[in-house]
Amino acid sequence: MKVEEFVNIIGAEFYTGVPDSQLKALCDHLMDSYGIDPKHHIIAANEGNCAALAAGYYLATGKVPVVYMQNSGEGNIINPAASLLNDKVYAIPVIFVIGWRGEPGIHDEPQHIYQGEVTLKLLEDMGIKSFVICKETGCEELRTVMADFRKVLAEGKDVAFVIRKGALTDAPEIVYKNDNGMIREEIIKHVMKASGEDPIVSTTGKASRELFEARVENGEDHKYDFLTVGSMGHSSSIALGIAINKPGTRIWCIDGDGAVLMHMGAMAVIGANKPKNLVHVVINNAAHETVGGMPTVAGSIDMAAVAQACGYPKTVSVADYEELDRALEEAKQGGELCLIEAKCALGARADLGRPTTTALDNKKSFMEYIRKCS
Repeated sequence: MKVEEFVNIIGAEFYTGVPDSQLKALCDHLMDSYGIDPKHHIIAANEGNCAALAAGYYLATGKVPVVYMQNSGEGNIINPAASLLNDKVYAIPVIFVIGWRGEPGIHDEPQHIYQGEVTLKLLEDMGIKSFVICKETGCEELRTVMADFRKVLAEGKDVAFVIRKGALTDAPEIVYKNDNGMIREEIIKHVMKASGEDPIVSTTGKASRELFEARVENGEDHKYDFLTVGSMGHSSSIALGIAINKPGTRIWCIDGDGAVLMHMGAMAVIGANKPKNLVHVVINNAAHETVGGMPTVAGSIDMAAVAQACGYPKTVSVADYEELDRALEEAKQGGELCLIEAKCALGARADLGRPTTTALDNKKSFMEYIRKCS
């Protein structure tokens, strides 16, 4: 189905969401139609944030909003869907558009497998009526479903369209870029060189893939790295948990701007605990690059100042490799909690692979290694 037809049949005037590769056609259509326009389209920090924004839009206008997300974001909407939107509470109608990663029978990455199995069940448990859109879904069928959904929405209930891979097509081509000079894969290699044999916790998406391949390129063991292939936004908290319990070992966290924004409260917890052995590197390209390059708000905020306000003793923002190496060395020698924001261009190698070890193998080898650390 052409994405423009899908949007026209839904007939909504406001969209908010967290981008997803399965929904790239929709995301690109919205960026082409509206860009980032608070009246029509906002890319939010996390899916719960989206649900609350949508509620505010409905309260102000009386019109039904759309919230789009990857199915991994369903967990983030459970609380607002159950305690805010639900018809037994405020009865706020929302249309959810959900990319179905890990659909049973469709090969996908390990972090999506279980989420894919429970995608429809979670919606059912939350009382959200759903319809699956596939490549064969036609406009007349969608109009019939939408007519039924409008009756449900009129009762103050929520509905969901679950989008299979390739179901939405014919999006305009959008080029996402920024003016930064450093490349993420090179930044990661610089962090690896500075960290030596210290453990690294890396964030969701291409950063972990690039770290894995850099170890292969160097002939190094993967035991040094915990690859947070799912659970976006939580790698810094994982690193904090390790750092607290391994106070004699320096722990490095390679994070991303979209992940930091998704659960920014983690920075406040890290800053309050001030582990002296944690170095938090945030690679900021102001984009959700792994799922298509749609923008985040991180290009318009001062990440280092946020960390400082959260209690990080040392924060710095760098824009070139010389500044990066100096900051990494100072962090290594400083003996205190540090955040390094590395401003980064968009882009990755076309032949970038994925980890060839399983998540369980990664966990086992990493735990065996850090068990020996002080």
